[in-house]
Amino acid sequence: MNGTHKRVLDLLNEDCRIPLEKMAVMLGMEMAEVASAIDELEKEGVILCYRPVVNWDKAERNVVEAMIEVKVMPQREFGFDAIAKRINSFEEVRSLYLMSGTYDLLIQVSAPTLKELAYFVSERLSPLETVTGTSTSFVLKRYKQDGIVIDVPEEDKRLSVSP
Repeated sequence: MNGTHKRVLDLLNEDCRIPLEKMAVMLGMEMAEVASAIDELEKEGVILCYRPVVNWDKAERNVVEAMIEVKVMPQREFGFDAIAKRINSFEEVRSLYLMSGTYDLLIQVSAPTLKELAYFVSERLSPLETVTGTSTSFVLKRYKQDGIVIDVPEEDKRLSVSP
């Protein structure tokens, strides 16, 4: 990956809706060069999709989200990849990360109800033969996601009172 690709990625990561013309000006490049760089990045699998960051609280979507810390026994010759592939197949899984520290995998999950999420953990995830333990934490409020502040506190407009 060259410097041009990195600069294009930085701009797209900040706002993937920037028109090609504006990106070209910002990068000091021809529009065709920017389009070509984006095409190459898509073909190489560097750019996987374009997606907005949504404040779901304002969209009034009722869903239960949780982060699950999972301890697993890695499989001989496959390490963590085999169990990660299996966990990836569950529709509730939104993100999955291999971690260092006290647990092995971090899973971000969502389900329509608490009951369905509990069922996922107790009946589908925990019984997997290589899973040795889980710890589930529920998302109560989202303040920042992907570098974007979601919950901006309103400025206090009260007048100060002094004695």
